[in-house]
Amino acid sequence: MNEEQTLIVFENTPIRRHFDEATETWYFSIVDVIAVLSESVNPRDYWFRMKVRVKSDDGLELSTICRQLKMKAPDGKMRATDCANVEGLLRIIQPIPSPKAEPFKQWMAKVGYERIQDTADPALSVDRAREYLLQHE
Repeated sequence: MNEEQTLIVFENTPIRRHFDEATETWYFSIVDVIAVLSESVNPRDYWFRMKVRVKSDDGLELSTICRQLKMKAPDGKMRATDCANVEGLLRIIQPIPSPKAEPFKQWMAKVGYERIQDTADPALSVDRAREYLLQHE
């Protein structure tokens, strides 16, 4: 899978993702999603503090609903990155106070729906990619 297939954009911000072919599941970089929703200058620190806060408040260890996957970092190197599937990601973003949370959930639903369409008709993903490239030239 090439880089274009592993990035998706929410409000002009790229979010890294990985498709697990064995389970036919998309996994998304949690730090990338937190960067979008929290607008934090240090989303890694926000993620760390959020895990501690949720564990002390709810007793839930957020790391248990994550997987570490190798993803290309901003420096171009492949690094272990906390990732979650759609279900896990929706749980993780619940405690983030952000007006972008609901639009993000709707966007995730759209991404899921497009994946179902792509499975039924692979030509749709090619058309969608062309449309995206035309919009971002």
